[in-house]
Amino acid sequence: MATRNILAFDLGAESGRAFLGRFDGRRISLDELHRFSNGPVRMRDALVWPFAKLWQEVLGGLAKATATAGPPASVGVETWGVDYGFLDEAGDLMRNPVCYRDARTEGTLEEAFAVVPKEELYARTGIQFMRLNTLFQLIAERRKRVEPFRGVSKMLFIPDLVNYFLTGRIGAEFTIASTSQMLDAKSGTWDRELLGQFGIPATILPEIVATGTSLGPLLSSVAEETGAAGTVCIATTGHDTAAAVAAAPAGRDDWAFISSGTWSLMGTELSAPMLAPTALAHNFTNEGGVAGTVRFLKNIMGLWLVQQCRKSFVKRGNTADYATLTQLAADAPPYGPVIDPDDEGFLNPPDMPTAIQEFCRKTGQRAPEMAGSLVRTCLESLALRYRWTLEAMEEMLGKRFGAIHVVGGGSKNALLCQMTADCCRRPVIAGPSEATALGNCLVQAIGLGELRTLADVRAVVRASTDTTFYAPMPDEQWEERYAVFQRVISGGNN
Repeated sequence: MATRNILAFDLGAESGRAFLGRFDGRRISLDELHRFSNGPVRMRDALVWPFAKLWQEVLGGLAKATATAGPPASVGVETWGVDYGFLDEAGDLMRNPVCYRDARTEGTLEEAFAVVPKEELYARTGIQFMRLNTLFQLIAERRKRVEPFRGVSKMLFIPDLVNYFLTGRIGAEFTIASTSQMLDAKSGTWDRELLGQFGIPATILPEIVATGTSLGPLLSSVAEETGAAGTVCIATTGHDTAAAVAAAPAGRDDWAFISSGTWSLMGTELSAPMLAPTALAHNFTNEGGVAGTVRFLKNIMGLWLVQQCRKSFVKRGNTADYATLTQLAADAPPYGPVIDPDDEGFLNPPDMPTAIQEFCRKTGQRAPEMAGSLVRTCLESLALRYRWTLEAMEEMLGKRFGAIHVVGGGSKNALLCQMTADCCRRPVIAGPSEATALGNCLVQAIGLGELRTLADVRAVVRASTDTTFYAPMPDEQWEERYAVFQRVISGGNN
């Protein structure tokens, strides 16, 4: 077949990128054409995403792709989950989307459980309880405004919002909608009864669109501005984790995955949701994947811990980059204090190093002081959380995982990958680092009719990318630290 040029927008909470994928039917290559900073800003009393800036960057990326190789065959957008924007009756964005890290959702879980018991809510949605989930954000909207949905025509998740401004078509791509805690876990449709119980009008929710659906050509105004006449927009995996997992180069059925970046999403693929009480007890989630799969996983705070440490270090005059900080961590004494990466105190603290030190003192441990020790505490604690998650999955599913595939930017962190292999006592297969963009492009290839199945996607990834193998090196000190970690996360002291 002739080479197809496919444009993937990978819009993250820290940066956004546009990749041009060149697909010849068997292999795909990626070129990063456009990169820009992204992040929420404080406006009055809310932490919001400046959507107009994001939109301008998308147009700029599309124009660069066209100037580089002509109009791409298709374009697709994936982003982080749960956040959304409101359209009015005229189809205009009413206000900037609020960031999931905004404090407005504090206390919303308790408020929700007073209306629908926790057990019932999980049985219906299968989604882990995090106050950042869309459902709880909408409950927070009701707190702030007397008529929170007045004038709202439709609510669109961030990738769907970009797709709407590209094509004029309104819809909710399945994988991104599945992060909301508003879908029926079994049917994959909006749980309208549940929405009614919380006073959320189902009329503002768009039609669910199957992953890989063509949304049609770009609006003429977009095509004229960017030169991308003839390009179609594909509803690719709107959720970035769904894209990354689709591109995990697995060729067997006994693997777990970690999509490693700002968040660490650790789990496995299932054919149906896991809604047992043990899944609720461990707070696992069932999110939509490609080709009818379920991503049974747990959200773990991830490299956000290190990112926020670096932000604080820079303010104090230490401008070391991530590679330098990782080397400092490698040189720091091993097996120091441990933290629970998922403690709410780490969601968005004013100063991450201080939050880590306070957690250590509170749990009877010596607080790390130097940059290398702080970063090592983050990485060792992530490895310990991965082991806990792996063991919980094996217990719930009654199976043993033979390997862990680490994809995403964190797959380039050799120290964390080796720690994960050693602590979990399983081989780690790291890469590709650009799994999200690869998954985005190759699901578009399904929408274009160039690929048929998820197995086809993974075969292309294996043929196109290299991976790094980390063999576990058992160490009894990991066993000792794991015992400490279990005490810490259960509320005990070291």
